[in-house]
Amino acid sequence: MAEQHNDRVHTESVVLDIGRDVGALIIYTKADLRGKEIEVSPLGSAATRVHVEVLERRANGRPVFAAVFPQLHAGSYEIWGKNAPNPSGNATIVGGTVTTVDWR
Repeated sequence: MAEQHNDRVHTESVVLDIGRDVGALIIYTKADLRGKEIEVSPLGSAATRVHVEVLERRANGRPVFAAVFPQLHAGSYEIWGKNAPNPSGNATIVGGTVTTVDWR
């Protein structure tokens, strides 16, 4: 089955399940990544990737494009673009906090 992407603007709230040893990651992107998937994996565990889609949302009436990982265990992560052979960046997740990465 082919992947299907939803092109609508997402106006609903995002629920982040953070606390103790769990944090969240938001990766802000340019509009050209809308509908594309971004993956993360614990540092050194490339086979253990999770992915989310870059969605368009509104913030203060303006478009924002972001991939939101609402629940990641604390630690260091590698960030991968769709089907990327090498990581595109790194992020450190701290329990109870939201880490942001800006790819704009």
